[in-house]
Amino acid sequence: MPILLVVDNPKNWPLRVPGVQCVSAREYLGDRRFNPAGGLKVFNLCRSYAYQSLGYYVSLLGEARGHRPLPSITTIQDLKSPGIVRALTQDLDGLIQQSLRNLQSDTFALSVYFGHNMASRYDRLAMRLFGMFPAPLLRAHFVRKKGRWIIQSVNAITLSEVPDHHLLFLLERCDAYFRRKRWTASRPEAHRFDLAILLDPDEAEPPTQPDGIKKFVKAAEKLGFAVELIDKDDIARIPEFDALFIRVTTNVNHFSYRFARRAAAEGLVVIDDPSSIARCMNKVYFAQRMENNHIPTPRTLIVHDGNKEQVANEIGLPCVLKQPDSAFSAGVFKVEDRTALRAELDRLLAESDLVVAQEFVRTDFDWRVGVLAGQPLYVSKYHMARDHWQIINQKVRGGRRYGKVETMAWQDAPKRVVQTAVKAANLMGNGLYGVDLKQLGKKVYVIEVNDNPTIEVGEEDAVLKDELYERIMGVFLERVEAGKRRGNGS
Repeated sequence: MPILLVVDNPKNWPLRVPGVQCVSAREYLGDRRFNPAGGLKVFNLCRSYAYQSLGYYVSLLGEARGHRPLPSITTIQDLKSPGIVRALTQDLDGLIQQSLRNLQSDTFALSVYFGHNMASRYDRLAMRLFGMFPAPLLRAHFVRKKGRWIIQSVNAITLSEVPDHHLLFLLERCDAYFRRKRWTASRPEAHRFDLAILLDPDEAEPPTQPDGIKKFVKAAEKLGFAVELIDKDDIARIPEFDALFIRVTTNVNHFSYRFARRAAAEGLVVIDDPSSIARCMNKVYFAQRMENNHIPTPRTLIVHDGNKEQVANEIGLPCVLKQPDSAFSAGVFKVEDRTALRAELDRLLAESDLVVAQEFVRTDFDWRVGVLAGQPLYVSKYHMARDHWQIINQKVRGGRRYGKVETMAWQDAPKRVVQTAVKAANLMGNGLYGVDLKQLGKKVYVIEVNDNPTIEVGEEDAVLKDELYERIMGVFLERVEAGKRRGNGS
């Protein structure tokens, strides 16, 4: 992908990197050869990002042209809001305390040049900040209050704000950044777009095992994607790609959500998108959404301290209690009597102001309907784990942990099951979902909608086989191409 370095005056920019063209802001904004010129990556190093300045318009019009400006308008605006900065950096507290613990003063300014600081001991913190706020040049200000360091502000800075004695280091980091293989290697002609697949090497039970990931890679490459597997340390690289496929178990308090949010903000096609993660992870949202749209579920009550005594009478016993952010059968508890109900509710309400209580529906299996972009993809029967009431027994390890999986073509599944699943999934978004349902006679109940469904070789792909992976990658391709057309004004 062509790379532009946009500065106020190229004559004053001393670095020349193969494959990187340095142009002035006025040239970039006014020269028609840069419009549309889809696929450009634009590194904006203008002296100001103030509203309606040349630097502001470089990023704004870059996005309008379908380019990839760094920083993006989203990043520029995020950095202007102390609330957003605090929200995005709240999970850095441990790293901040560790990185700054030996400082004697009560204030500190950290300069970040392409993800690095002149003192290597701050590189981890610098790289995390660069990942959250992708801008070539950043400066973070910290203050110590009551013995703890807190972030006071993070700002995108310009070349004019870089001290003279930092310039050599900045040039070295810029040179190293652009000389990485990722930037300088020419993309094979067959690969039109770049896809990142986010994995977690430390996750014991990811939604797709390595053999399945290989099938996703093969399918994506067949459709013209250059594919790279990335992990939680690669958030700063998100602007390098056209699309992001998240294959780790998601949660709003997890790096997967930060990746999804950053990718969406940078204009990537992303599955799972941040809205789907937030909606599907929260069982309170799910319960309210299904009720308001008349989607059948087991009897459900959103429980708080004021109504917890009503659960037994309204839902009945035994019943199921769910943490709002439960997933993968964890955080879901079956209680048999009032004593156990009271104890479990007290425990859960101590952690969350709201808990979901749901009628217990006994079945030998759950239906799992895979839904992609509003259409059914596959249907599986997830049988209960041996001697257990769930499809996964979280208390054991080994083969007895899971029930067996039987997959069929969605056309061969009960019509009511498929139709209900698609309706439920479409209320959560337009991505990839696994909808769990129970069937009692002619009645079908939605149990939950998962934004990050398991796809395993020999199980969910048992009918479609390689076509399943190609269909999912096909949605990425359609959406990337549609985005490029919109960016080019066509």
